[in-house]
Parts: sequence; C-alpha cells; structure tokens
Amino acid sequence: MAKQQNLNTDFFTVVTGDITKPILAIDADMNRLLQESVTHVFHLAAIYDLAVPRNLAYQVNVNGTENVNNWVKTLGSLERYIYFSTAYVSGTREGQIFENELSKGQTFKNHYEETKYQAEVSVNELDDTIPKTIIRPGIVKGHSKTGETTKFDGIYFMLNLLDQLNYLPVVPYFSEGTAEGNFVPVDYILQATSYLSIHPVGQGKTYHLTDPNPYTMRELHKMLAQAYLGIIPRGTIPLPLAKSSLSIVSLRKWLRLEKEAMDYFTIHSYYDSTQAITDLESSEIRCPDFKETIVPMINFYRKYKHDRSRHITIR
Repeated sequence: MAKQQNLNTDFFTVVTGDITKPILAIDADMNRLLQESVTHVFHLAAIYDLAVPRNLAYQVNVNGTENVNNWVKTLGSLERYIYFSTAYVSGTREGQIFENELSKGQTFKNHYEETKYQAEVSVNELDDTIPKTIIRPGIVKGHSKTGETTKFDGIYFMLNLLDQLNYLPVVPYFSEGTAEGNFVPVDYILQATSYLSIHPVGQGKTYHLTDPNPYTMRELHKMLAQAYLGIIPRGTIPLPLAKSSLSIVSLRKWLRLEKEAMDYFTIHSYYDSTQAITDLESSEIRCPDFKETIVPMINFYRKYKHDRSRHITIR
C-alpha cells in the first residue's frame, strides 16, 4: 500500500462555484482554463442528511449532478469522471445487491436515498464518450487508525445513544437487529477510490466500497456497548416503539439521534463487492474488519464528543 504523503498547499488551487447553477457558477476565465486542463473530475458534492427535505435534496443532489454532467461534457482533456453515489441507492430492496444493478423498481427510506438514486441514473445516461467510474460507499465512518472524523453521524448515532443512556442500570437493544450494518472507514474509501479512479481497470465500472464481512446491527450494538460502557445490553425495545419515541423532538435532540436512522435496523440488504475486491487485489488495499477500528473510533469520540461542530443538527 502506498505511503501517505503530505502535499504542499501550493499544489492546490481552490475555485469557488455552485453546482446548482449552470456551468457551476465558475468565473468565465477560470472556466476556460479548466476546460482545457482538467483530466479528472471527482463529484462528491451532495446533501447528506437522512432527514433532508425533498426539495433541497432534489435541488442539490439531482439538479446539481445534472449541472456537473453538463459541465464535464465541455472538458476537452477529460480522462475520467468519478461520481460518488451510495450503496443505499438500493433503497428498500432486500437480499443480495450487485454492483452492476441500479433500477429494480425499488422504493426509498428517505429523500437522500431517492435523490442519490436519481442522480446516479443521470450519470449512467451520459454517453460512452464520457469515461466514468461510479463509487458507491457504505456508511462512512472515521479513519481506521486514528479514529478521526469530521462529523458524528451514521454509526456515531449509536455512540450518542449509549453516551446519553449510560446512567441506566440496563441498556437495551433496539429491535432484533438482524440487518447488516455496513460501515466503512474513510481511509479505505479514499485509498480505494484513488486507485480505481486512475487505474484503467476502473473505467466504465460501478463499485460497492462496502464492508465485505459486515456485522449485524445487534452485533455492532453489543461491541460498542462493551467497548464504550463496559457492559452488554440486555432486553430489547421493539423498533416501532423506538421510532415512535423518536417522533418527540426534544427526545431525539437529547439523544442526538435521527429517527430515520432506525430504518437501517430493518432492511436486510447484502452488498456484493466482488468487482471492487477483484480490481483492488493487486493494490493490497483492503477494508479492515470493524473490530479492528473500534478502539481508535471510541478514543476519538470520547475526546471530541462535546465539540458541537462535529454533531449534525437534529430537527
């Protein structure tokens, strides 16, 4: 695996823009320069919030992606267009989900999933003159070695919950938790994407950058409770009761937990990542076992859990 290098900031030029505007609202002179020189476009801009209102999600995730699609068509030196989707474009589909699948008549758990699906459809509709690679991460968590993360969402909702309930004599499970929780560290996503986006093997492919050996939500709950609180949960709160309780705004704000996150306890989806694993084989880039990442994850959370800037706004 390649060693991490620190790049001089002079290596970068920051260009401001707005993907919801034509030609991304880039200054005309700068745009001409980019059209002549840009070889790789990484489109990561999106509204990532399970509780996002539909209009905002559609404006940024769908209309914004269509604007980026139109812009990349004007790039004369383009070698690869890399679009960041999500494994959860599968919506409410259950069973095994393959990397070459997209439109299967699925419905969606929230507007984030739905608009990311619509955006990926629009990227797939680009003709073959646009060389592209589509990346579908699982739910991204902090760095596998340092635990560093910019925000506490996803799996961190479970730590928020445990942190608030630590005064109870018994901490319960939420639902039977038989669905898989697919959480992947950010360094794996970055390393795998960097390799697959530059290497010729990645052109024209879609990749699940997901955990090939995920744990169930109950197993994850148990592991985190043991590591964070030194206890094993007992008893089970039925999911409908848990979701109903989270309809109370003050309660979900106190727990720092989005009600929509509970939906991921129920959908039994299995994300096949055979193509990604195969194409990464010679690179030695691997997704680490979740257990290997728990200690740095919890250490970082303990240190920064009171930093409000790392917690998302619960509505």
